[in-house]
Amino acid sequence: MTHSLVCPDTVSRVSSVLNRNTRQFGKKHLFDQDEETCWNSDQGPSQWVILEFPQRVCVSQLQIQFQGGFSSRRGCLEGSQGSEALGKIVDFYPEDNNSLQISCPSLWGGWSVPLKAVGW
Repeated sequence: MTHSLVCPDTVSRVSSVLNRNTRQFGKKHLFDQDEETCWNSDQGPSQWVILEFPQRVCVSQLQIQFQGGFSSRRGCLEGSQGSEALGKIVDFYPEDNNSLQISCPSLWGGWSVPLKAVGW
């Protein structure tokens, strides 16, 4: 069984927020478990989310959910070990629907803070 690596000490940053309306579309909605809310990025060629975990994490699964009609065609999960520069872990290609999508590449193990998903 998997559990979320996101905890109260996880620092998150996003590329943008739609119309700068953080109350309605801000990053706090990324992990609030409420299907009525979501983070909405503003327009642009590349949107991203950065998560900085308070300790080393081992990522075994990525779960994402887009609003239908607003998904990315390609995403890239990047990570680093300690203060190293971010490096690509895996590309992923989400479907353009609002279902929960789960990716479980077997080669992910051992990546630590921060993790960055880009290309929404």
